[in-house]
Amino acid sequence: MGNLNFSNTIANSPTKRVKKGEVLVRNGELSEAFYYVEKGCLRSYTIDSKGKEHVLQFAPEDWIISDKESLMNNGLAILNIDAIEDSEIKVLKKPAEDDFSKFDAESLMQMNQKLLRRAYSLQKRIIQLLSASAEERYMDFLKLYPGLAQRVPQKMIASYLGITPEGLSRVRKQLVIKK
Repeated sequence: MGNLNFSNTIANSPTKRVKKGEVLVRNGELSEAFYYVEKGCLRSYTIDSKGKEHVLQFAPEDWIISDKESLMNNGLAILNIDAIEDSEIKVLKKPAEDDFSKFDAESLMQMNQKLLRRAYSLQKRIIQLLSASAEERYMDFLKLYPGLAQRVPQKMIASYLGITPEGLSRVRKQLVIKK
């Protein structure tokens, strides 16, 4: 058997259509796949003890999203993942540990680049949540997710930024005044 190619693996996986609001992963359940977004947008989030949602990540086109805790440790998911738009995704089943060795070098590099991009954005996001102003966090959101501000409900963006929807409205107004 020859080496596997990541792009071919994505291309050869069947496309699944998911409706807005459809849940792909639930907190407390086993998750055995990651999702490559061809069209639309997914999000991962958690819900605290008071019922408040906290958005961890958005996954627009060409992003991969998963509950890494469940995938890597064969444990129960700590996140929820759902579609925030009607979407077309590739469901990529978790390979067995030794299956990664079957990928060719270029595919491993592609996977690594996507993982590094995600790790970098998470690290930067944590630092920003600790030290950046709401305006700075919003500006970074716009850079990281170009065009997503027009596609995602304001309350989800506010949750991602760690502010209230009213706080996000103030930030947006301040930016318009500055222009």
